[in-house]
Amino acid sequence: MATREELLKDLHEGVVQYEDERVTTAAQQIVDQGYEALDAIMNGLAAGMEEVGELYDRQEYFVPEVLMCADALYAGLAILRPHMPEDSSKINAQVVIGSIQGDVHDIGKNLVKMMFDVAGWKVHDLGRDVPLESFVEKQLDTNAEVVAMSAMMTTTMLGMKKVIAMVKEKNPDCLIMLGGAPVTKDVANLFGADGYADSAGNAVSEGIKMISRLREFQK
Repeated sequence: MATREELLKDLHEGVVQYEDERVTTAAQQIVDQGYEALDAIMNGLAAGMEEVGELYDRQEYFVPEVLMCADALYAGLAILRPHMPEDSSKINAQVVIGSIQGDVHDIGKNLVKMMFDVAGWKVHDLGRDVPLESFVEKQLDTNAEVVAMSAMMTTTMLGMKKVIAMVKEKNPDCLIMLGGAPVTKDVANLFGADGYADSAGNAVSEGIKMISRLREFQK
């Protein structure tokens, strides 16, 4: 019987090397041997996808590889997700996500979307080149706790500041997270965002932290 570490390694490497069968076999063994599904998802599948994001950033992987890696991730997720404990997604949060108007780059945004999906959040994906008003409308429509925006160009990044002002005017409690190549923590602070993620994996942990702070404040 494989150990937990061996199975996590199979999940991780199976995603990176887009080996669907290796991932599904390891996922099934996790279930059969009674290991924790949430641990396997976060430290196996999601960790593998995090590495895929890094390979993409270094231009060692391109869109076709990332899509095949995503297929492997979702194949494992289909087996593991039904075995997650009921209270594992204590946050039970919703996020509206999209690439800002004028920005057709969406691979980074898709990685972040996948991480939120893996963590059990309800994701409302607006896609790419999203009109500024659409972020506001979708947030009001869903009452999502977080709006996550991505920009890959300094020219489109400025639209984020406008969206933040519009969202905060309608719903001051909504939390805004920014990400993307030209965006830094300082820029996020300057624009009035509540959080900033420099990678897909960090987006989820940053989102959870933001919501925890908000809920403490509301008590």
